[in-house]
Amino acid sequence: MATTGADAAPRLTVVRRLEAAGFRAWPATTTFFDGTWAVRVTTSFPAKRLNSVNPLDRSDDTDMAARLERAGERFAQSGRPLIVRQSPLCPPTLVDHLDEAGWSRFGESIVYTADLASLDLSDGLDRIPIHDGWRYLDASLVVHQRPAALRDGLAEVLNAIRPPAAFFVRENEAGSPVAVALAITDNDLSGILDVAVLPSERRRGVGRDLVVNALRHTLHRGARTGWLQVEADNAAGRALYAGLGFSEAYRYCYRAPPGIIV
Repeated sequence: MATTGADAAPRLTVVRRLEAAGFRAWPATTTFFDGTWAVRVTTSFPAKRLNSVNPLDRSDDTDMAARLERAGERFAQSGRPLIVRQSPLCPPTLVDHLDEAGWSRFGESIVYTADLASLDLSDGLDRIPIHDGWRYLDASLVVHQRPAALRDGLAEVLNAIRPPAAFFVRENEAGSPVAVALAITDNDLSGILDVAVLPSERRRGVGRDLVVNALRHTLHRGARTGWLQVEADNAAGRALYAGLGFSEAYRYCYRAPPGIIV
């Protein structure tokens, strides 16, 4: 599996920049730093990316067991399980330590990038983003089929986003949401997040249309490089982004101690 490895080393500058952009685009409530390990905790929303240890320097591998224990205590205080997010920035010695200790590996995801100027974004109708964040919030809950109990938590995450954000919602003739996408313009970077289409509306070009419109919006705002991520086992999503002209930049996965089910 190509989650990490020596072949990732030449791309580390790109990885660091995209990781930082990802943190800004999907902010955790609290981030503690233990050396260069970013311990992200969000008690109000259960997303793994918002509740994980994120090592950010391949050489920062001192006192690994003690640091994992400290992180575990923080997560326990917040009612979250201890999870490590393993990107190409994770120290190889830490990866070996987790392997030897029997930590599980799951949730592999792929980060894609593209030069926006090279993409054909001419097809589809122009759709302007909505300005009602609460309307987007409710649409996102519906389309992702998330429980209503997560409404306040998702609102907290969306309200904490600092780079300019644009909300895209596609509705059916009855006015019910069927697809959503969130576009973040962070200087020259265009991040497309929270993309989802209701199962009943898939394979109709709805997702592609929404992503194209979101990318066009960020291009008009000065973005030059697009980035997004998708779970590795999401064949439809991978085909969509490859068809648009995105290519794989790197992969990451999550690790959990033996006996922890996430």
